[in-house]
Amino acid sequence: MKVTFKILRQNNNLSPHFQDYTLEVNPKNTILECLNRIKWEIDGSLAFRKNCRNTICGSCGMKINGRSALACKENVGEELSKISFGEKEKNPEIIISPLGNMPVLKDLVVDMGNFWNDLEKVEPYVSSNARNIPEKEFLQSPEERKLLEQTGNCILCGACYSECNAKEVNDSFVGPHALAKAYRMVDDSRDDFGDDRLTKYNNIESGAWGCTRCYMCNEVCPMDVAPLDQITKIKGKILDRESRKSSTPVRHRKVLVDLVKDGGWVDERKFAVMVVGNYFRDLRGLLSLAPVGLKVLAAGKLPFSFEASEGVLEVRSLINAVQSATKDNVPLQTDINK
Repeated sequence: MKVTFKILRQNNNLSPHFQDYTLEVNPKNTILECLNRIKWEIDGSLAFRKNCRNTICGSCGMKINGRSALACKENVGEELSKISFGEKEKNPEIIISPLGNMPVLKDLVVDMGNFWNDLEKVEPYVSSNARNIPEKEFLQSPEERKLLEQTGNCILCGACYSECNAKEVNDSFVGPHALAKAYRMVDDSRDDFGDDRLTKYNNIESGAWGCTRCYMCNEVCPMDVAPLDQITKIKGKILDRESRKSSTPVRHRKVLVDLVKDGGWVDERKFAVMVVGNYFRDLRGLLSLAPVGLKVLAAGKLPFSFEASEGVLEVRSLINAVQSATKDNVPLQTDINK
């Protein structure tokens, strides 16, 4: 079958533009195989990264039909099954462009300098203090090692970083790849910087709270590392050890849970004052609420009373059960028929 590959070409001298290449392909051919043929048989100037069979897996990351993926892992047939094309079109099309959130050097090759710099910010290696043990190996139990399996599968391909909405709008955010590695360090029994790490990751801009939970990192990860899940685990550990005074995000989550436990839903009269105003302790925070508060009051949308929801006792018991199961690391089982 004939397929047209629309590839976004660009370099310092030319503005971005799509260039079409038509190949006779087998549906089982990978996108990388097709790119190799284009470079070898049609246009030797096409630039892209690959490192197959050199134990540097993950080099061929790019956007395929708008989704970050590995060109060696996606094949033509599967890509065509995801798109629709009109009967009048001569050939189906596959659109290929460089990864996002990184400057383009040429064609499909991006500058990953910021990607590596952000990774370095979380210190993704076992702490040096823990290694200062003379003549002794780092021994781990099978259970301790198993905690590292999922995060250890990360091949640093850049797919999650490319799709990260938080990174797109907040350059200070270290990215899902870094925080997934960060959680690996938190869970590593050989590391002795756990408390210091959690303090560092408890940052609203660059740390775990900078994540907007768009879920795209989980969607595109080719190794099922599930970066969002690891970020959520970091947040859970931070919430377990930090008080409300630690940061606004910590207070936000603790107050939210407390209010729902108390009344079954959120008492909006208290929520902003307790979170942003820090229980009337933060004068600047309280002043920032004044404009919105006056508008809500003028519109008659500020309730002067609060009624607990029906079933508040059941809601409270569910929250207590979840908190207890999480604390004891016990799988929670529920009967939806009850």
